[in-house]
Amino acid sequence: MTAQTTPVRLDLSQDVALLTAALIDINSVSGNEKELADAVEHALRAVPELELVRDGDSIIARTSLGRPERVILAGHLDTVPLPVTEGSLGTVPSYWPSGAPGEGMLYGRGATDMKGGVAVQLALAASIFDGGAGPGKDVTFVFYDHEEVEAVKSGLGRLVRNHGELLHGDFAILLEPTDGSVEGGCNGTMRFEATTLGEAAHSARAWMGSNAIHSAAPILARLADYEPQTVNVDGLDYRESLNAVRINGGTAGNVIPDKCVVEINYRFAPDKTPDQAEAHVRELLAGFDVVRTDSAAGARPGLNHPAAASFVAVVGAEPKPKYGWTDVARFSELGVPAVNFGPGDALLAHKDNEHVEAEAIRECLRALRSWLTA
Repeated sequence: MTAQTTPVRLDLSQDVALLTAALIDINSVSGNEKELADAVEHALRAVPELELVRDGDSIIARTSLGRPERVILAGHLDTVPLPVTEGSLGTVPSYWPSGAPGEGMLYGRGATDMKGGVAVQLALAASIFDGGAGPGKDVTFVFYDHEEVEAVKSGLGRLVRNHGELLHGDFAILLEPTDGSVEGGCNGTMRFEATTLGEAAHSARAWMGSNAIHSAAPILARLADYEPQTVNVDGLDYRESLNAVRINGGTAGNVIPDKCVVEINYRFAPDKTPDQAEAHVRELLAGFDVVRTDSAAGARPGLNHPAAASFVAVVGAEPKPKYGWTDVARFSELGVPAVNFGPGDALLAHKDNEHVEAEAIRECLRALRSWLTA
C-alpha cells in the first residue's frame, strides 16, 4: 500500500510575496508538479465558494455566481530544471538577499516564470469574497502542469480535451511575466528541417564526392539576408524572426558529408495562419527539401473586447505585443480573447539568477483585485 503524504500547507492569507516564496520552496520542475498541485488543491478546498475539478496535476476552480461575464485567470505550476551552476541564486529554496522576507528582491526557480503569477491567482481566489459580495465577474482559476516541455504533454491541453466546457469564458488572462504591462496575444512559432544531400568520399579525394554541408550554404545565405517583418495586428506591432537554430551534418573528420540538416525556427505574427506561415518559408527556400516538424498558431491581441479594454484601463500602462508563444493561443483557439499580464521581467525567466521584485507581485494583485471587484 502506498503511504499517503500530507500536502504542504499554504497560507493563502499571507502577504502575496511571501506566498510566492512558499511556492518556490516546493520544487516543481516539469514532471514533478504533484506536491505543488496537492498543496494548491488542499488550499483551494478551504474556499467554500469555489467548485474544484482536478485532472492529473492540473486544477480548475470556478465561481458560479450567475454574473453576466466570466473571466479566466490561468497559470502553470511547473518550472524549467534547476540551475547547475554552483552558487546560483535562482534555485530552490527561495532566497531574500535583503535578509528580510517580503522586502526587496526574491530569488528562486519560478520567481518570474511563473510562481509570482500563481501566487497572485491563489491570493485572489482566497480573498475575492472578503466582504461577502464577491467579485463583479464569475472567475475560473486554472492551474496546470507541463507547460515548460513539449506541447503533447501540456496540462492545459489535457484540460481542454477533458474539461473544455469548464474553460469557456468571455476573456482570459495568463499570468506570465510581463513586467506589469498587458501583452496582447502572441506570435506563432514553427520549426522546419531543410535537408541537403551529397555523396560521401574520402576527404583526401573530395572530388570523388559531393559536400552536403557546402550545399546548405545557400539556405544559410537566404536566412541571413532575410529581413523580418513587423506586422501591425489590431493596433500592436508584432516583430517576426526567421533563423537557423541548429545544423547537423558529417560523420567523421576525413569523410565528405553526404547529408546536412538545417533546423529553422519561424516566429510569425498572429495575422498569419500556420499554413500561410509555412507557405512563406517555403517560398523563401524554394528549391530545397523542407519539412515542417512543429507548429503552434499565434493569437490576436483580443484588446477590442470590452473586458480587455476595462482591464487595460485599470492597469494604466500602454499594451504591448507578446513576441514569444504562450498559452493565450490555446484560449484563442477556444474563442476566448486572451492577454498576458503578470509580475516579473520575462527576460529573467529560466536564468540562473531568476528573481522578482516583491512589490511587483503586490502591484499585480492590486490591479487584478481592483478590476475583478469593480
